[in-house]
Amino acid sequence: MNYEQFISPQTQFYKLPQAFQLESGEVLLGVEVAHRTWGQLNSSRDNAVLICHALTGSADADDWWEPLFGAGKIFDPEVNFIVCSNVLGSCYGTTGAVSINPRTNQPYSASFPKITIRDMVNLQAVLVKALSIERLKLVIGGSLGGMQVLEWALLYPDLVDAIAPTAVSGRHSAWCIGLSEAQRQAIYADPNWKNGNYTFLETPSKGLAVARMMAMSTYRSWGSFEHRFGRERNSYDLEENFAIANYLRYQGEKLVQRFDANTYINLTHAMDSHDVSRGRGSFNNVLSSVKQRTLVVAIDSDILYPPCEQEELAALIPDAKLVWLSSLDGHDGFLIDMGELNDLVVSFLK
Repeated sequence: MNYEQFISPQTQFYKLPQAFQLESGEVLLGVEVAHRTWGQLNSSRDNAVLICHALTGSADADDWWEPLFGAGKIFDPEVNFIVCSNVLGSCYGTTGAVSINPRTNQPYSASFPKITIRDMVNLQAVLVKALSIERLKLVIGGSLGGMQVLEWALLYPDLVDAIAPTAVSGRHSAWCIGLSEAQRQAIYADPNWKNGNYTFLETPSKGLAVARMMAMSTYRSWGSFEHRFGRERNSYDLEENFAIANYLRYQGEKLVQRFDANTYINLTHAMDSHDVSRGRGSFNNVLSSVKQRTLVVAIDSDILYPPCEQEELAALIPDAKLVWLSSLDGHDGFLIDMGELNDLVVSFLK
C-alpha cells in the first residue's frame, strides 16, 4: 500500500545527516522524520510547543486535535511555534517498516528493528535541535503520546518547561501488555502473515482488522457502547446482526485501509517497553526526580489506562496537578471531548 497518500501536503521531512543508534545498539541509516509546524519560532527560540501523537496517529495534529488550535487555545500559532512529528517506526513518513532499507534497497517489513519510547523521543530531540529550538514551553500527548511526554521530561530535563501527560501510566501494565499481545497474535494468525513479508495483495488485513476491533473495545467504555448501541440490530435475522458488531468490523476495515501490520506490531511492542524506571532505579524515585511543572490528565471512564495510574503519577511527581476529563467515551475521551481538554490545559498554562 502507498501510505504517502495519507501524508499531508504540508508535511516536511528532515533527513538525519548521521546514523541513528537505537537503545538496542542497532543503527539506522538515512533516517527521515516527517513533521508539521505551525506559527513562528521567536528570537529567543523558547516559544515552542511539542505535540506527541498516539498509536495510529500522524504529524497532522491540526486534523485529529483541530479544536485545540486557534487564538487563545493550547496551540495558538500567533503565540507559539507548534511542532508535531510522526514517530519513529510509524508508516506516515518517518522511517519505519514500510521504508526502504538503504542496505538492501527493499522495504524493512518485518526486519525493522525493535524500538522503544526512548528511541522515539531521542529522534524527536534530533529534530528539535535541527529546528533551532532552545526551549520547549510544553510537551503534550495522550496514550502513546503521553509515554513520550514522560520520557521527554526525564531524557531532556533542561529543555522542557512543562509537560501534560494524558491518559497514560508511568509503566505499561500487565493488562495493557496482555491486550497488545492478543492483538499481535490476531495478526500472526492471518494466513497472509508469512512472518511479516507480505505484498500489497497479500496484506494480513483480517488479522489487523481483528486487532483493531479488540483495541477499539478498550478505547471506549461500557457506558459509551451501551449509550450508543445497546442491543440495537441492523436487521432481525438468525445472525443477530448487532450494531456494535458492525461498528467494530467497520473500524477494523477502516484501519486496514490506512495502516501497516508490521508497523502496528512494532509500535505496540514499543509501548510494552514503556517503564520510566527501566535502568534508572526505583519507580518512585524516578518520578520524584521529574522537575517540570506537570499537568496529569485522567479520564474518569478510561478502562485501558485507569485513573489510578494517573493518580499515581500525580502523587509521585513533585510539581504535578491532577485534573479530570469527564467523558462517557473512555480512553478516547482525549480525542473526543476536546473542548474540555483544551480548557483544562489552557487553565494550567495560565
